[in-house]
Amino acid sequence: MAAADQIKSLIKSFGDGDEEHFFASAMHIAASEARKGHTTFAQELKFLIEKARKNRSLSFLDRNKTIPISQSKRELHELIEVFQPKIRLSDMILAPDVKVALIKLVNEQRKWEMLRQYNLMPRRKLLLLGPPGCGKTMTAQALAGELGIPVFIMRLDGLISKFMGESIAKLRLIFDAMPDHRGVYLFDEFDSIGSHRNQGQDVGEIKRVLNSFLINIEKDQSNSIIIAATNMPEALDKALFRRFDDIITYPLPIKSEVIDTIKKNLSGFKFSERINYQNLAKDAEGLNYSDIVRACEETIKEMILHGLKKLKKSDLVTALKKRK
Repeated sequence: MAAADQIKSLIKSFGDGDEEHFFASAMHIAASEARKGHTTFAQELKFLIEKARKNRSLSFLDRNKTIPISQSKRELHELIEVFQPKIRLSDMILAPDVKVALIKLVNEQRKWEMLRQYNLMPRRKLLLLGPPGCGKTMTAQALAGELGIPVFIMRLDGLISKFMGESIAKLRLIFDAMPDHRGVYLFDEFDSIGSHRNQGQDVGEIKRVLNSFLINIEKDQSNSIIIAATNMPEALDKALFRRFDDIITYPLPIKSEVIDTIKKNLSGFKFSERINYQNLAKDAEGLNYSDIVRACEETIKEMILHGLKKLKKSDLVTALKKRK
């Protein structure tokens, strides 16, 4: 049976409404039973805990409760988007280094209770850099999909412009929600507050919001994942980088990734002629993933709207070149 201290900790966290500590205590009990050789009982406990955690996350979404701040300030709905993603990392075409870093985060998150037994924290704070359309926002959604938790998307430029003078208070409320509502929190357009502190055009409000963000991200001990993303890495103050567990750079797709993206998005369809994918990759050179996906979608639409049964290579080439 579980030790008395573990049971007391479980009951106390339940009474305090501390959901994360409750689940952590339950997992400690399961791990303790496993070490005693009660493997069947331990597996049953782990299954019940994971099921309960997932149901809590889904019921939270079903009640249309984004995060507590929406109850006090309805206008924050314009800044925060929350949903339960269905995509996974396997749905993305990723550069090898990017894929390795993301899989490592997922593995550590799935075994976070094991790491915390050794006073270690799983990776959970990411800074994503790269041009538009290369998968930064989709990464946040895919990580949430992998872990079965919701994704919260905040646009920092909107926070500054809409709540001038109140931005710090709004930002604090978002961080306050993280321990109670585990999720992937994406702070998009991070350069809107993270620019070099010695730039003359910075206003006091932006500097104060940046300092507040840095204080909050360092103090945060929740089990939520925090992601900051920017299309302008050169504008960031280098002092920010040490606040994150990983800095991940998203390059434009190379030739093989272009080909994989085209094949993936046109799977299930056939061309009316033989296709040289190497030539198509040249036509798509310099495009991001989003542009390539849209070109594929446009090619499918052309086939459907013209009553054809097969795709035309010329439609795809035209769609790709149009986006350059």
